Amino acid sequence: MDLLQSLAALITLAAIFNYLNHRYLKMPTTIGIMAMALALSLVIMAAGMVFPGMATGAEEMLSGIDFNKTLMHGMLGLLLFAGALHVDLGDLTKQKTVVGILATVGVTASTFMVGGMTWVLLVKLMGIDIPFIYCLLFGALISPTDPIAVLGILKTLGAPRPLATKITGESLFNDGVGVVVFIALLGVAGLDASHGEVGPGSVALLFAQEALGGAIFGLIIGYGAFLLLRSVDDYQVEILISLALVMGGYTFAQALHLSGPIAMVVAGLLIGNQGRALAMSSSTREHLDTFWELIDEILNAILFVLIGLEVLILELRGQHLLAGVLAIPITLLARFIAVGTPIALMGVRRRFTEHAIKMLTWGGLRGGISVALALWLGELMPPEMATTRDLLLVMTYVVVCFSILVQGLTIGPLVGRLGLRQDGGNPDAPIQASS
Repeated sequence: MDLLQSLAALITLAAIFNYLNHRYLKMPTTIGIMAMALALSLVIMAAGMVFPGMATGAEEMLSGIDFNKTLMHGMLGLLLFAGALHVDLGDLTKQKTVVGILATVGVTASTFMVGGMTWVLLVKLMGIDIPFIYCLLFGALISPTDPIAVLGILKTLGAPRPLATKITGESLFNDGVGVVVFIALLGVAGLDASHGEVGPGSVALLFAQEALGGAIFGLIIGYGAFLLLRSVDDYQVEILISLALVMGGYTFAQALHLSGPIAMVVAGLLIGNQGRALAMSSSTREHLDTFWELIDEILNAILFVLIGLEVLILELRGQHLLAGVLAIPITLLARFIAVGTPIALMGVRRRFTEHAIKMLTWGGLRGGISVALALWLGELMPPEMATTRDLLLVMTYVVVCFSILVQGLTIGPLVGRLGLRQDGGNPDAPIQASS
């Protein structure tokens, strides 16, 4: 099955699942679509025991799609830009210290905590022989919260605006930091020599190049697009400019070894705030919002169908599944400590929303980015480590499924039980940052 046929199948499934969810299940869109895709995968696997050709056909469809490249080098920039367009920059700036610490120190600390506890679990408790560096790599790929999953769920919540700001802002920026940490650990593991010898200095330089360089690049191309938007008043031209900004800018950032995700977030914030206020007519704003909301919905639907179907290509073993289940409390504990410690320290001088640590812990969803990084790691690992590769893939997938299906479905009721709901949880309300 070629790429076009695979894409056609994914879009068809996304449309069917979206309809069924909207008509019957009435779950948040991303959760409903992924749940049905996962259920379909399990049905195919069961049917494949009787009719092997059915499972083979589904696996051939998925093999024609490189999940890592599809997400990290294709869909991610569009989704991040679409999400950042509707974040209030002024309100986000008020939370910059908290967001910055959670997206940097929090992700790094979580990486090492997850890595250490995973090594104890696998080596000491389960007797699985795995190098410590691969446990750290698992920590790096599972620690960043996925902005796509988080933004999709936040649409249905009525959480306090300050809390929504922290969750939104952190999720938009921490994936870029997580990728930098992941790349650095790849170098330590000897799986990526593109950045030379790895040490504290090279890691700091890598962070400056990828993260800070990506932010500056996003500001430059965003301002350039802003000037173009301000010089015309035709929504068709302006939408095309915004599309070129994302697709061309993301590709160029990667060519310069800068963080494309961070560049798109910064560009989206600039266009969504200064561009919306100073460079667009009301007609353009309406059409631009409609266009990017449609792009966001379509790509989200395809992505979560793909996540649900990825189980078909995993080597599922009882021991690997058990390790994945036991990794769930590990990642939650590390998340609790990574966000709770800085918030507790900063709470001495500033007031936080009540139950902020609980919400940031349970609302830190993992998603497609973790799966993509796990698949990338699997491609780089030597053939003799195939069992370790399969183990890490299954562990990642189990944690992601729990995160989206369990945490995603319960975070709304949790907001209500904690008495935090403010707007009735309007599912059509735009995602706004807050003060």
